[in-house]
Amino acid sequence: MDVIELSWWQLAMAGSLVLALALCTHLGRLDIARPLLIAAARTVIQLALIGLVLEALFAVGSLPWIVLMALVMLLVAGREVMARQKYRLTGGWAFGIGSLAMFLSAFSVTMLTLIVIIGPDPWYTPQYAIPLLGMLLGNTMTGVALSLDRLTESTWRERAVIENRLMLGQPWKQAIGDLRREAMRSGMMPMINAMAAAGIVSLPGMMTGQILAGTPPALAVKYQILIMFTITVGTGFGTYAAVAAGSRRLFDERERLRIDRLYKSS
Repeated sequence: MDVIELSWWQLAMAGSLVLALALCTHLGRLDIARPLLIAAARTVIQLALIGLVLEALFAVGSLPWIVLMALVMLLVAGREVMARQKYRLTGGWAFGIGSLAMFLSAFSVTMLTLIVIIGPDPWYTPQYAIPLLGMLLGNTMTGVALSLDRLTESTWRERAVIENRLMLGQPWKQAIGDLRREAMRSGMMPMINAMAAAGIVSLPGMMTGQILAGTPPALAVKYQILIMFTITVGTGFGTYAAVAAGSRRLFDERERLRIDRLYKSS
């Protein structure tokens, strides 16, 4: 089945719906019309540019260029993780911990999936590597951001309780244990909900895109199952690593709570 070509004027028609929504939010005094329009403009610009980049990358297929693209994606994702936190770790630790957690989880799971499961030749074929890494980074970014935000905000709010537990002789892991577990659950819950609702409440994006592109539904389902499993694994390990490193940073070598290592973002 041939894919139906979309013209820019057809996309403009879809964009007019966003404009209508922005107008409604403005009339309703929701104060989100401007962020909505800015986000829509960023979507168009960013996706148009990435389309040109991917076309060039697919044509070249060189490993150094793919690695460079992956590193740029990782750094941008790390910045987004930091930007979504109300209370941030000082000294760039919010960016560093988020980026490291995503690197350890998303990159390792992507390479394992490419080399062991899918097996393209070569393994870094950009048609498979870049979309897979992008989906893993995007979802891992959300999980890491949610978990770190929950951890830091809860620590700030419950700092008196944590210090009382420390004075009673509890080690730092036990004193902050409840908050760590809640933070991990917050980061993983969106993917658990997505898996529970897949195929019944919603058709996931990759599967829908493949079907629209003419891929047989049975094959699209197999790829979607693979993607959801890998995303869940990447999100889980990334969340675990981020919370473990972030909570350790909140205490010094003498196991004292260092609330001064947190600051409220403007």
